[in-house]
Amino acid sequence: MGKTVPKSVWWIAVFLLIFAVLGTGMYILDKKRSTNSGKRGEPQTLQQVNSVDKPQSQYDLIVVGTDPEGIAAAVSGARNGLKTLLVDGRDREILGGLMTVGMLNSIDMVTKGPKHEIVNKGLFLEWFNQTEGDSFDVVTAANAFYGMVKNEKNIDLLMKAEQIQPLLEGNKVAGVKFVLKGAEYTVKAGSVVDATQDADLAAAAGVPFTFGREDIGDPKSKMAVTLVFGFTNVTDEVWEKVKKRLNGDDSSGTGANEMSAWGYGELHREYVSTNPDKVRMRGLNIGRQNDDTVLINALLVFGVDPLDPESLKEGIEAGKKELPNVIAHLKKTYPEFANIELGVTAPELYVRESRHIQGEYRLNIIDVLENRDHWDRIGFGGYPVDIQRTSPNDWGAVVSDPELYAIPFRTIVPLKVDGLLVVGRSASFDTLPHGSARVVPTGMAAGEAAGVAAKLVQEKGITFRELSKDKSGIAELQSILVKQGVDLAPYTPETYPFMKHKAYEGLKAAVTMSLAYGSYGNEFGLDKESSPASFTSVLNGFRRYAQGTSDAKLPANPYDITAKLEKEGKGVPLTLETAAKLAAYTLGIKAAEGQALDTLKEQNVLRSETVASIADPAKLTVGETYMLLLDLFLKLGVPLKQ
Repeated sequence: MGKTVPKSVWWIAVFLLIFAVLGTGMYILDKKRSTNSGKRGEPQTLQQVNSVDKPQSQYDLIVVGTDPEGIAAAVSGARNGLKTLLVDGRDREILGGLMTVGMLNSIDMVTKGPKHEIVNKGLFLEWFNQTEGDSFDVVTAANAFYGMVKNEKNIDLLMKAEQIQPLLEGNKVAGVKFVLKGAEYTVKAGSVVDATQDADLAAAAGVPFTFGREDIGDPKSKMAVTLVFGFTNVTDEVWEKVKKRLNGDDSSGTGANEMSAWGYGELHREYVSTNPDKVRMRGLNIGRQNDDTVLINALLVFGVDPLDPESLKEGIEAGKKELPNVIAHLKKTYPEFANIELGVTAPELYVRESRHIQGEYRLNIIDVLENRDHWDRIGFGGYPVDIQRTSPNDWGAVVSDPELYAIPFRTIVPLKVDGLLVVGRSASFDTLPHGSARVVPTGMAAGEAAGVAAKLVQEKGITFRELSKDKSGIAELQSILVKQGVDLAPYTPETYPFMKHKAYEGLKAAVTMSLAYGSYGNEFGLDKESSPASFTSVLNGFRRYAQGTSDAKLPANPYDITAKLEKEGKGVPLTLETAAKLAAYTLGIKAAEGQALDTLKEQNVLRSETVASIADPAKLTVGETYMLLLDLFLKLGVPLKQ
């Protein structure tokens, strides 16, 4: 067995990888793609949500979950003539889920072109146009969601159901079972849509899934959750000071408009947490309310199990306990915040990641990297691939910044189980593209498509799975969505410069493993000089991925070699022979000193064309190391995304 790498040394390698290889900063702030900066309105009175006393015994469509994606599915189904039950099981008083109960009041927009045109129109745009803009007042949003539902005579809304479970007939979900006010109900339906955040119904029905970053060989890792909180006394005068600070440097990645602000990125390193293993701060994403208050998406909480109610409660309490210290730091550090006070905290955590179901198609990171279109498109993604921190020692990253990619209908059709569609962040997306596809505009587009699909399969007497393979049926689905105001025109994917690079195939391998990050400019630094430390970090990532996704056994740690090189003062540059030595050690291949390259060539680990493509064997580039990495993939038969 290889030696265990000390955490401090391992993170030095990561530091070098990020800076020397990627050329990006250690902290990535969410990039706002605003299409409508909006303006504040008058505070509204929160409308009381009225729920039916009890459900009917049969519906055409049941939608479980009142997050935005579920609302879109229910409204779409109802408008297509389906008698619909929209049921929620999270003891909520209002509709909107993450956007309202979770108080995440700033939208990660999906736009295209220099004018930032909204891509996913339809029901998302219908709701968005009733709000203040790219950040909104939570009450306005909740009222708009409720208005869309209560105006549909075909929808029965049922809140505060308990113990919701699928009603199974063989491998088909034929309805749901639940408890309401102590009484048990069994309700049948022609179709069911799971719009719960964690795909709870699908999992209970036996739909296969991966959890967190399992699909890249890191099953214990997932993105941190956030407790959204607010502070008060943010007057117009204070907001003008915020705008002045954040709009002063166009190159800084910060900014502000009338409703949103994003910046203060230095908080990630300057704020001293009272519980650093559990709670950390990142830069502020600020959304205004219709009074002198704001809501903040910035407080990261680690180690929360999204599927465990007790763990969720503990996460909320840990966040609340930290907030007085956060407010004190903001008041002391920033003059514009001198008079703020702590306001509300969200009743629910913002959970970014949990289950990823396995569907008829699994959206992969190369789909996003290459802006791919799909024949069965039902909506679009385009938000940066934003991977938030997974631990206190991780800094997060932006993998790439796509222009536009299609969401296939097949990604909401689960494997093994019929009668069911899954919409929202837990749809069939790999963990990396999920960092982009999880945003609400994309999810609402999928929800709207689900409502139409439920109508079509019942008319045609087929399953969702059969529809997903029927090109004429999908064309009909798309035609109906277009009539509902959705833009689903095919497009020609944009070709970025890195796709023409000689090392592009190697880059795809590195991106697949979450080892290469292009940030907002899609700058992967392929021609930059590599180093032993950087390549060691890449190889360690390869070991994690290979062992987590295949039968490969790679016990040797290449840091054993790098540590000796550093001790001898030979850490830079990375030569081809040194790279071969590190690779051979990682694979458990014995090679005599100075003979590692020849040994790997003789054993057909490194392809002759890869070796021949290296411009200077005494000084390897990042792209060249990725091509070496590709050869390791091919040798071990480790699965690659294509």
